[in-house]
Amino acid sequence: MRSIWNGAISFGLVSIPIKLMNATESHSISFRQIHLDDGGRIRYRKVCELEDTEVETSEIGKAYEEADGTLIPITDEDLAALPLPTARTIEIVAFVPADRIDPLQMDTAYYLSANGVPATKPYVLLREALKRSKKVAVAKFALRGRERLGMLRVVDDVIAMHGLLWPDEIRATDDVAPDDGVTVRDKELDLADALMDTLGGVDLDTLHDDYREAVEELITAKAEGHEAPAAPAEKDGGKVLDLMAALEKSVSAAKQSRGADGEGDGDAEVHPLPAGRSGSRRSARTAPKEVGGKKSTSTAKKTTAKKTAAKTAAKTTAKTAAKAATKKTPARKSTTKSTTKSTTKTAAKTSTGSSAKSSGSSTGSRTAAKKTAAAKKTSAKKTTAARKKASA
Repeated sequence: MRSIWNGAISFGLVSIPIKLMNATESHSISFRQIHLDDGGRIRYRKVCELEDTEVETSEIGKAYEEADGTLIPITDEDLAALPLPTARTIEIVAFVPADRIDPLQMDTAYYLSANGVPATKPYVLLREALKRSKKVAVAKFALRGRERLGMLRVVDDVIAMHGLLWPDEIRATDDVAPDDGVTVRDKELDLADALMDTLGGVDLDTLHDDYREAVEELITAKAEGHEAPAAPAEKDGGKVLDLMAALEKSVSAAKQSRGADGEGDGDAEVHPLPAGRSGSRRSARTAPKEVGGKKSTSTAKKTTAKKTAAKTAAKTTAKTAAKAATKKTPARKSTTKSTTKSTTKTAAKTSTGSSAKSSGSSTGSRTAAKKTAAAKKTSAKKTTAARKKASA
């Protein structure tokens, strides 16, 4: 790259000699003006109005024209002698976050190169400081006859500088904004968001100038004597009559395009519920749970416990009656044994019958208790009768 300006970066008390080079280049195709009748080239000649003669570039200087038409000559030496610290220096005035710079202010971009071996160390120091701080440097510099504002940032391993417009060179937007009476519905915003998400991102390196390529094809065709390429069919455009319909159509077209490129949006497929599935769910909900078996087991345990208690009570009653009869005279043993046997049988039958009828219910238990009490009374009467006979 060719250097267009030599100077230095003023970084506090540090001075970094640098060379300034254009960071961008134009690839646009330029045309010459010609005379339509004969194809002759139209040229611009620089003519002095006083002498009416054409002059060379070396004979041309600068001048400032006042309101009355008076011209005040200004030489390059006059401009170079201006008392400005930025005449040959890029003076850094502040370090700010990158989002503080309005993109509207950005102008031509330049690369800054270290000018000589002694400038390498301070150059790398400034570059690494900008990287670590994640900030940009705001600077002032003079170039091509005027002082400018610049922004220094790191691109790869190089310090780049963007020329910035002065804040008062940015026009206000008051006369450009649409009327405030227009409202946008949430549904329209949702569709716009869906369209943005569907389109996704793009690799800027893959974008190119289609217009320049078409112009080059046109020039090649004419140079070779061929017909000019046919213009592509115009896409359906015009006025947007239904914004919602246009958004929905755009989202659908974008999804199809992404699917054709192998970049689906990953939407899940929705399968309908098979017939009868809902009925099986209802029956499953209303069916008794498996834990019901545990309930029946506990009931059986309770019934068995009640039967055992009834049998135990009958046995206890029989034993008590037998002991009472045994304590008397020996002659009573046979009577007592028979009485005991009958009482035991009666109590057992009563207990078994009551247990079978009650099945663990409270009514069966009360019946068994009454019969047991009756058995006790009968046993007591027989014992008393036996005693009387024995005493007689």
